Formats: sequence, structure tokens, C-alpha cells
Amino acid sequence: MSNTAIILGAGSGTRMKSEKSKLLLELCGKTVIERTVEKFASSPYVDEVIVVCREADLEAFEKHLSKYELSYCFGGSTRQESVANAVETIDEADLLIIHDGARPLITEKEIADAVMASKKNGAAAVGVPVKDTIKIVDGNMQIVSTPDRSSLVAIQTPQVFSFKIYKQALELAKQQNADFTDDCALFENMGIPVFAVKGEYSNIKITTPEDIPMAESIIKMRGEK
Repeated sequence: MSNTAIILGAGSGTRMKSEKSKLLLELCGKTVIERTVEKFASSPYVDEVIVVCREADLEAFEKHLSKYELSYCFGGSTRQESVANAVETIDEADLLIIHDGARPLITEKEIADAVMASKKNGAAAVGVPVKDTIKIVDGNMQIVSTPDRSSLVAIQTPQVFSFKIYKQALELAKQQNADFTDDCALFENMGIPVFAVKGEYSNIKITTPEDIPMAESIIKMRGEK
């Protein structure tokens, strides 16, 4: 059994309002990307790590990640293209573990649970029950309906899939000229079920400036270095 983790770090991160990649910002002395990569590089469920980045960030990424055994590829214009670029570099794998580079607070247990669920069911994604009441609105921001909160899950990453089937799902999307912002949707598009694995609310995505002190608070609370 060989599992490959793809760490996505090629986004522009405009909402962070930073001149450099948000993944190069520091959290308690380590960059976001290093904190993310170290979780997967040290996981017994991961055999290979591929980091997807922008060409302009490659040198900086290599500097901060020099102690890890991994490979790089450049991202595409969309998330789906970025993952596809990484998939093209993989000769063989059993499971594909796709994770946002901007989620550095993922835990070993969440990685393990997602991998085990995917081994059992073919496809799995970490997620948490929605706490807030969700409203569906129209183009004028008028509330149209209120879905039952008990059936809603906020999907995070990692998302884990059969490598062979994921390649088929990518090919189908290409034939349909479809581009999905979520990897689970590729499987849904094929009619293949994806199972949610309960994760942690602390697995936040570093997106806006206020996420930095929140993430640092979680790191200190956990006692991580």
C-alpha cells in the first residue's frame, strides 16, 4: 500500500492582503507551509509528499522545507488543474491524499481517520458538523430557504481517494469541460459516494489576517513547537 499526499500551495491568497504567499507567513516561528508539510511527512500513513506551488515561490518553499524528502510541481489556473499537474507526476499509488497547504493545524488522527475511511469506502473527506444556521439566498440577498442544519457538514481537507478512480474522475471532468472547486465533487460527478469523517473545528484554513492569531493560539494551547 502506497499513499501519496498532495499539498496544495499555489493559490494567490489575495484575502490575506500580504505581498508574499500566505503560506510563507509565520505561525509561532514556523511558516504555514512548513507546519502543514511536517504533519504529512511524519505520518506513517503517507509514503510520498508532493508540494504544489507557484513558480515564484519555489525557491522560498525549498528553503523552508529543505529538511523534508518531497517533490514539487507548479500549480495550474484552478484547484483542479493544480491537482491534475501533481497527479501527472505520480507513477503509481493506492491512495491520493489531497490537503490544503493553508491548513497547518491538521492532526495525525485526522489524517489517519481519513485514510482508514478511504481504504474502507473508496473516498473520504474530513469535515465538521455546521454550527450556524445556514440560509440560502437569491441574487438580491433575500433568504429563499433554510436547510436542515443536522444534515450539513463543512468539508475540510484532507480528502482521500483511490488513485486509480481519481484519475478516471479527472478524465471525465476534462471530457465534460467541467472544473470543480472541491475534489469530492469529482467523485460525486461520477456517481461515486464520498464519506465524511468527523474532524476538528481547529483545522482552520489560513485565509484572512485574523486567522493568524487564532492559529497561533491553537498551537500554543496544544503545546506544539
